[in-house]
Amino acid sequence: MDVELDALHVESAGAGPPLVLLHGWALHGGLFASVVHAFARTHRVHVVDLPGHGYSAPLRPWTVDRVVDVLDRRFGAGERLRVLGWSLGGSIAMHWAHHAPSRIERMLLVSTTPKFVAAPDWPQGIEAATLQRFADELRVAFGPTLLRFLTLQTRGSQSAHASLVALRSDLLARGDPDRAALDAGLAALRDMDLRDVAARLPQPAMVIGGPRDTLVPLGACEWLAATLPQGTLVAVDGAGHVPFLSHRDRFLAAALPFFDGG
Repeated sequence: MDVELDALHVESAGAGPPLVLLHGWALHGGLFASVVHAFARTHRVHVVDLPGHGYSAPLRPWTVDRVVDVLDRRFGAGERLRVLGWSLGGSIAMHWAHHAPSRIERMLLVSTTPKFVAAPDWPQGIEAATLQRFADELRVAFGPTLLRFLTLQTRGSQSAHASLVALRSDLLARGDPDRAALDAGLAALRDMDLRDVAARLPQPAMVIGGPRDTLVPLGACEWLAATLPQGTLVAVDGAGHVPFLSHRDRFLAAALPFFDGG
């Protein structure tokens, strides 16, 4: 018995080529509920709760490399996989595609950046001090800090209020995320730099972003799509960080042909 695999919560639906959905930091796979049935018409959809999130048990220590290893073993039946990753889930998808290029057939990267924190040669990120302040606040005011994070994810979107209501409803629907996993996820975002990796990923990849995203600027998505050897960009007008909630129909209009055509 593999304890790490047994501890990973996965909900599956539909039939067809396998499609794995990876959520973002602090949330869980239930966030994809409104789009799962559309993908499940032509795919066997596997919705993952990342370790320490939702119904999945913590992983000690929690690192992106270890998460990718667990995912690769969990879906290790030999089939080639299609992956949708949102935010941190998109970064994990890129790590996975780099780690096991023969396993990952194609990727849809939603509100994903190769480098979350700004640098002199990377203006498309947030300041490191801002992320550190957020981590510090999380330790002393867990609930309010997470809710503020959700507000940042929807700010600027034309459907900001409705998206925020949905995110707040889903946030703790599967219990509190593991604090160590949250800290480790923030550390991963702080240290992540996938710019060199992106240029070497051979898989067809679509990057979906929104011009009103305050966490992952559209410029980061544009750079990523241009750098991926088989990358394409879809900019969803009026969308912020969660286009699959705020602009579901426009999101599916791009995502379904991308996966169904593979």
